[in-house]
Amino acid sequence: MLRTLSFLCCLPAALSSVYLQETFDAGIDGWVMSGAKSEQGVWTHSAGEWYGDAEKDKGLYTSEAMRFYATGKKLDTPVTTISQDLVIQFSVKHEKRESSFCGGGYLKLMGSDVDLANFDGETPYSIMFGPDLCGYDVSRIHLIFNHNGETLLKRDDIKLGHDDKNEFTHLYTLVLKADKTYTVYFDQVAKSSGTLQDGWGFPPKAIDDPSDTQPEDWVDEARIPDANDVKPDGWDDVPEQIPDPEAVKPEDWDAEDDGEWAPPMIANEEYRGEWVQAMIANPAYQGEWKPRQIPNDSYTEDIANYADQGAVGFELWIVNEGSVFDNLFVGDSYEEAKAFADETWAVTKDAEKLSKTKFDEEAKVEAEAEAEAEAEAEEATLDEETESHDEL
Repeated sequence: MLRTLSFLCCLPAALSSVYLQETFDAGIDGWVMSGAKSEQGVWTHSAGEWYGDAEKDKGLYTSEAMRFYATGKKLDTPVTTISQDLVIQFSVKHEKRESSFCGGGYLKLMGSDVDLANFDGETPYSIMFGPDLCGYDVSRIHLIFNHNGETLLKRDDIKLGHDDKNEFTHLYTLVLKADKTYTVYFDQVAKSSGTLQDGWGFPPKAIDDPSDTQPEDWVDEARIPDANDVKPDGWDDVPEQIPDPEAVKPEDWDAEDDGEWAPPMIANEEYRGEWVQAMIANPAYQGEWKPRQIPNDSYTEDIANYADQGAVGFELWIVNEGSVFDNLFVGDSYEEAKAFADETWAVTKDAEKLSKTKFDEEAKVEAEAEAEAEAEAEEATLDEETESHDEL
């Protein structure tokens, strides 16, 4: 027994696969820039206007506003989700994030045969994952799957909270298990989890029988009028308004000129409103009728099983420039992804906040100096005009 335990302890742990770890420290030359659209924005290699580390925080940077952006990279080894876990992770900093900010931040997983030079919104993909932000009305994490050519959005949004929507770098992680359960993390905190079958519109096991109809005598009224509740006698005899008993005909009232005088009407305090019969539970109620369920011929357990996925890419529409995409991970181990994020994003997220504070302070000083200079220039101009006027 001891010998067996010793042998088991020496067995290596199951090896995880890492298909891509991209920090962009070496630049963005390995990424193919799409030229599919004339309004294509220019990706640059930048950490933005403020950052934790000027070099390590460089990533794919959207340098122009109101543009389409698309770029991708082929993987050395294609990914599969057939009987295998998949983990996708990346960070995004929306530097120009304000109340009016509008832009996507999604990564797409695509087949090995994709033409990245012409990558655009029409290019087929298997999975799309990442933030979707527009003002304060739209703030969610998209997770979209392709099923037989149909794009399936999650039935309910993975919502971002108020504190999640700011200009700092945030981390987005998708863990898709081989058993087709999933977890979406935001800044390493789980935001949503469950099964794909429950969360998306994949064909269900059973469907309504189209030949089954509701019986004519089916009772679906949960409550009925109480037959013992009878309207009291004289209920309708009480008017809603009555003549004002305190009103007095004006002394100068002329019936011949003004017509017959009548006191104004006021609300009747004794008026009880329209009588409504009490409702009681219906003893014959049978519940909401539902059609009989039958097996769905379209049902399959073969969902989100993608083979030969050999490329990833960002395909976006950006209203505000200044977004930095960085720290991209594709593999099959959440532990590996978390360790990678701890070495990259976790180091950046705190340092950049100090940098942002300093950046704002310097910008404020600069703006005040410019305003003061403008005021002095206007005053000097006014003095010159006054002197010129006096000389005349």
